[in-house]
Amino acid sequence: MSNDLEWLLLRKYNSFLVKKASGGPIFSTEPGNLRNLHSHKYSGLANAKTIDIKDSPSGIQVTVNKSKVTPHQVRGARTTSTIRNRSGGRRSLGVVAGLTKKGYRPDLRAAALARTSALITAQKEKKSRPPKKARGKKATA
Repeated sequence: MSNDLEWLLLRKYNSFLVKKASGGPIFSTEPGNLRNLHSHKYSGLANAKTIDIKDSPSGIQVTVNKSKVTPHQVRGARTTSTIRNRSGGRRSLGVVAGLTKKGYRPDLRAAALARTSALITAQKEKKSRPPKKARGKKATA
């Protein structure tokens, strides 16, 4: 089945739709949707080639689907690579940018880098700060 036909069947009704306000943007929680926007470009269900970036306890997982897969292939249709938590932000962004540079969905490069960057900042531990001194009038002795 073609990607366009799948989108026509899924665009109005599927279980991943999130409609908050009438007339507002429609969001989607489907796997493989990098921006969580309900559109054909970012859809993880209607596209044969998808990039799914999610957080896991071992690090950031990047899952890529192959487009033309036969049941007789030795390797599976999905390739998952895990970027460890301590490998650094530049390495994580380089791995994701490398996928799109090779020609695998170059239109999703900005969205994939934004998702990876958001996951990296969410993983960082916040530094503890000393308590602030109360502002006000100085006590006179």
